[in-house]
Amino acid sequence: MAMTMIIAAGKSILNGIAIGKLKYYKLPEIEISDSEVIDPERELQTFEEARQNAIDEQKALYEKAKLESGEDTAQIFEIHAMMLDDDDFVSAIREIIVSEHKNAVYAVRTACLRQAEIFSEMDDPYFKARSADVEDICQSMLDSLTDRDRVPAQGTEPSILLAEDLAPSEMIRLDKSLLLGFVTMKGSVNSHTAILARSMNIPALVKCPEVSEEWDGREGIIDGYNSCIYIDPAPELRSTLTARRDEDLKKTALMQELKGKDNTTIDGTTVRVYANISGPWDTQAVLQNDAGGVGLFRTEFVYIGARDYPSEDEQFLSYRQVLETLSPKEVIFRTCDIGADKTVDYMQMDPEENPALGCRAIRICLMRKDFFKTQLRAILRASAYGTLLIMFPMITSARELREAKDILEECRQELVREGRKIGKYQIGTMIETPAAVMIADELAEECDFFSIGTNDLTQYTCAIDRTNAKLEPFSDTHHPAVLREIQMTVEAGHRHGIWVGICGELAADVTLTETFLRMGVDELSVNPKNVLPLRKIIRGLNLKEPKEI
Repeated sequence: MAMTMIIAAGKSILNGIAIGKLKYYKLPEIEISDSEVIDPERELQTFEEARQNAIDEQKALYEKAKLESGEDTAQIFEIHAMMLDDDDFVSAIREIIVSEHKNAVYAVRTACLRQAEIFSEMDDPYFKARSADVEDICQSMLDSLTDRDRVPAQGTEPSILLAEDLAPSEMIRLDKSLLLGFVTMKGSVNSHTAILARSMNIPALVKCPEVSEEWDGREGIIDGYNSCIYIDPAPELRSTLTARRDEDLKKTALMQELKGKDNTTIDGTTVRVYANISGPWDTQAVLQNDAGGVGLFRTEFVYIGARDYPSEDEQFLSYRQVLETLSPKEVIFRTCDIGADKTVDYMQMDPEENPALGCRAIRICLMRKDFFKTQLRAILRASAYGTLLIMFPMITSARELREAKDILEECRQELVREGRKIGKYQIGTMIETPAAVMIADELAEECDFFSIGTNDLTQYTCAIDRTNAKLEPFSDTHHPAVLREIQMTVEAGHRHGIWVGICGELAADVTLTETFLRMGVDELSVNPKNVLPLRKIIRGLNLKEPKEI
C-alpha cells in the first residue's frame, strides 16, 4: 500500500534538489548533575583537559575541512579554536566551578547556554547564527568530559540526513559520499553548517519543525527552490524533480566555467564584481564564488559579537585575518555602522523615536572620538597585511567627511610615532542619502571613490521605512528618483576622476545590470552567491547597441 505524500516546509540554504532514502540522526543524551562538588580544583583541571582536547579536535577538523572544501571554509574551525581560548568565555566556566562548586560538565553547559543566548537574541542574522558555534564548541568539550561519540551513523547507502540540528563539526565528520542532503528542525541559513553545505553544493533545509524520526527509512526529496521536503513523493512529482536535478547539475558545471573569466561585455566594457561580507566566516564564500574583491566589509560584527567594547588588538586580529585570507584582492572596510536597527547594550545609546534618522554610523563615531580612533587604529595596522580601502558610512556633508579624515590622519601619525607598520589605503564615501547625492561633486574632491548604498538611499529618497512590511505595496526599488540619483553620483565621481560602485541590493538586480553599466558604474558588490550569475549577465551584454536609460 502506497504511503500518503507529506510536504514539510523549511528554509533552504541552496537552490538545489536531493532525492533519496531518509536517515534520522539523534545526538546521544548526556546526564548533567547540578550537585555541589567537594574538590573544585580537580574539576578545574578536568575542565582544562577537556578544553585542550576540544582545541586539538578543532585543529584536526580544520585539516579535514581543508581537504574537503578548501582552506578558506576550514577557517571556521580556526575561529572555534579561538573561541575556546577566549578569556571571558573560559573565565565564565571557571567562575561557575569555583564560586558555585559545580562539576565541569554542569559549568561548561551552563556557561555555553548563557553565551549562546546572548548571540541568539541579537537582531542581526549573521550574529544570531553564531550561537550554533558556541553550542558546537560546548558539545566538543562535553564529548571529552563524558566520552560521548558524536559521529553520525550514516549506514552504507547514500541518504538524506534528518536531525534536530547539525553542528559544523558533525557536518565535517560526515562521509560526503553517503550524504545527498540534510534537513534539520533548527539551524540558520547563516550558520557555519550552512556555509559548509553551500561550499560543498549540498542541498539542505533548516528550520523545518516537522522533521520526525518516523520518516526514517522512507523516500524523500529536498526541493531547495520551494524550501520544502516531500516524503514519499508521488511518481509524477519524483519524475519532474529528477529532471530538474539533472538540469541543475548541467547548469552548475557551465557556471563553474565562468570562474577566472573577466567581467567584460561583448563590446569590451569591464566592470569589477565584488562581494559583500559580514565577518571572517564569509571569506571562503568570496573565494569560492570568484569575487574580484570585497566591496563592503561590515566591520560592526566585532561590536555586535562582543560583551564590551572590543580592544584595538582584538579588532586588528580579525581585520588582519580577512585581509591575509583574501590578499591581494581589495577589501573595502566600512567603518562601524552601529545604530538604527543594529544596537549593542554596552554602548548605552539613548532610545530614539526615529533611529533611522538618529544617532547612527558616522554620527556616533564623530561624537565618540575615542571609540572611533580605536577602530581606525586597528584598521590602519591591518592595512600592512593586504589591499585595504576605508569607507565612511552615512556621510551627509563635506564637514563630516573632512572631520573623519582628520581623525584617521591623527591615528596614522600616532602609529607612525609608535613605529607601527602601515600599508597603503584609499578613502571612500558611502552615498546613502539625497544630501550626499546633491553635494557629490564636493565630496568627490575629498576622497578616492564612492560606493552607493542603495538600500538606505531608496529608504531616505522615498521616505519609506524598509523594515516596515506594511509599506511594501508602496515600495519601488526601481523608483526613477533613485536611478537618477545613481546616475548623478556616477557623473559627479567621474568628473573628479574617482571610481563609483554600488554595494546595495540593487547591485544584484540583473534587470538593472545593463542600465548601471550604461551609466558608467565601475563596480558592483553583491552577495557572494550572486557573483557568477552576475558575471554571466555582464558577459552577454553589448553596450554598443543603442538603448535608452
